[in-house]
Amino acid sequence: MRQRKSSRPVIGSTVSLLSLYYQDMQHDRYGLELTTDSADAAAAYGEGADRMLASRPGGVALMEEALAIDPGFALPHVALSRSYQMAGQRDEAIASADRATALASSATEREQSYVALQHRLLSGPADEALGSIKSHIAHYPLDAMALAPASSVFGLIGFSGRIGRESEQLALLAPLAEQYGDDWWFKGVHAFALVETGRWVEGRELVERSLELNPLSAHAAHIQAHALYEAGEDIAAIDFLGAWLPDYDRSGSLHCHLWWHYCLLLVAEGEAEKAWAAFDANVAPDVSTSPPLNILSDGASLHWRAKLAGHEVGEKRWNDLHHYYQERWPAPATFADAHASLPMVALGHFDELDAHIAEVERLQADGKLAAGTMAVTMAKAFRAYAEERWSDVISTLQPHLHEVVCIGGSRAQRDLALNTVLAAYERDGRWDEAEALLGTVTDRRPNHPVGQTN
Repeated sequence: MRQRKSSRPVIGSTVSLLSLYYQDMQHDRYGLELTTDSADAAAAYGEGADRMLASRPGGVALMEEALAIDPGFALPHVALSRSYQMAGQRDEAIASADRATALASSATEREQSYVALQHRLLSGPADEALGSIKSHIAHYPLDAMALAPASSVFGLIGFSGRIGRESEQLALLAPLAEQYGDDWWFKGVHAFALVETGRWVEGRELVERSLELNPLSAHAAHIQAHALYEAGEDIAAIDFLGAWLPDYDRSGSLHCHLWWHYCLLLVAEGEAEKAWAAFDANVAPDVSTSPPLNILSDGASLHWRAKLAGHEVGEKRWNDLHHYYQERWPAPATFADAHASLPMVALGHFDELDAHIAEVERLQADGKLAAGTMAVTMAKAFRAYAEERWSDVISTLQPHLHEVVCIGGSRAQRDLALNTVLAAYERDGRWDEAEALLGTVTDRRPNHPVGQTN
């Protein structure tokens, strides 16, 4: 092991207390060796990793603190690279990954493999990165930070464009359950995989245990919101989020998205005024510091679903989202595209929409979009809805509802498509056909499928 002295002591930090956990040869809380001689650097890294796994604020600062203590510690650079990548700061992500590589020659084989993984995540293609993670986990199954990019609906499997991705996600995680045991992070991601495959009762049990072990985990709170949504327990979800969210700092990466869940539930319960107040304070583009993808998709989805439920949205709100998309997305990206068409449709920017659709179709023809043209199909259905062509909405979108999974995101997010079809049936007075469609959804209990109160 390298012999390196800390460059400075930890002052005014909880890390010095945590360092008691990382004595002797330094290890993370999963027992994996860390190539640093500083217990304080290991503690800072360990706590920073936990904060990142929980989507709690402070993870980046703790990684930076670990490097200030031990500038030769490679792993904090990997964590910072991933954080930059998730925030859309590609240049910074590459620079951090390069610094990790420069330091990794004296690290363990496990750490060197993890460093290489981050480079593959940045350079793609996604399937190769996923293959590398699977190979790494086969040797180091408890390397949670390496597994994390492949463990959520926004991960490598989640955005793979494959119809069977939800079962694929569960198949990756379920075999690891025994090795992780009563670990709060793994119970959360395993729970989410169960919820998304219709096993929300089992998922709810796991995520409630995750919350018992780490009540501050935003990821666990998020998964609990999904489990309650799938069970049709909207009031319980509102009560849970209403109690949990006020203590979650807006710098947390899930801040926008968790408030979206809360706003969506309020809309479904007919409390639009309260929902807009919460949206304006926490989700709107001019106030949120969350990842751009969440700001765009959550905002557009809430606006459209409010429209489906008969609530007034207003041109300014749509304009704000449209401007945000124009500023942040210079090129098409499937999940963003599926939502970016909504402001164009709502504002009547049909020439722009046609150009957008043509560009997506061109990229798909070139094999550059994993999810094909599902976003185009959705855009055409949204336009038909805005023009009150109810039958066209239904004939365009309903035959492809089973394919919407390709765009990524969760079941709750993809209800955007299902709700649009159901609302078209309702507007066209075709109640029996709407009921028949709902009857095909056998493993879920959404309380208000269209968003209107009964």
